[in-house]
Amino acid sequence: MGIALAVRTRANCTGRRVGAIVVRDRRILSTGYNGTPSKMRNCEDGGCHRCAHPDVYPPGQAYDVCICVHAEQNALLAAARFGVAVEDCTIYTTLQPCFGCLKELLQASVREVCYLEPWVSRFGEQYAALVDRLGAERFRRVIVPDSDARWALGRSAGAVERTTGHEELAE
Repeated sequence: MGIALAVRTRANCTGRRVGAIVVRDRRILSTGYNGTPSKMRNCEDGGCHRCAHPDVYPPGQAYDVCICVHAEQNALLAAARFGVAVEDCTIYTTLQPCFGCLKELLQASVREVCYLEPWVSRFGEQYAALVDRLGAERFRRVIVPDSDARWALGRSAGAVERTTGHEELAE
């Protein structure tokens, strides 16, 4: 998780900053952080209309107009770009995956999802069904010190508390 935290520092989204790593047999296969697509102006430089106008788009709304690519998506896409299979891998992400990312992780046959900060899905029942499909024992919160959590969770901090009962303290 420490490496996912380091990757997170590259994130340029003004909402939340997230890092993710894909691992197999304790080897990092791919990394990703959230931000605008490559060769586009960064979110923090006004590249994303939604993020540039928080007064127009309140937290939790209008994600369909946000152009930022999530950390988990970027990690999967980077692996695909370089021909690296992610089947049966583990992903470590600094924020619990959103509904869309969890679907993509399932489709990519990722074996295990480990996250640091909880996130509340507005699709509670459907989200729980996806977690069940993965296997609740393979969807877990890993607790490590995160001195930058306030910075990383951005303007919408406070709306992220949810636990699954599968938390564990990392060594």
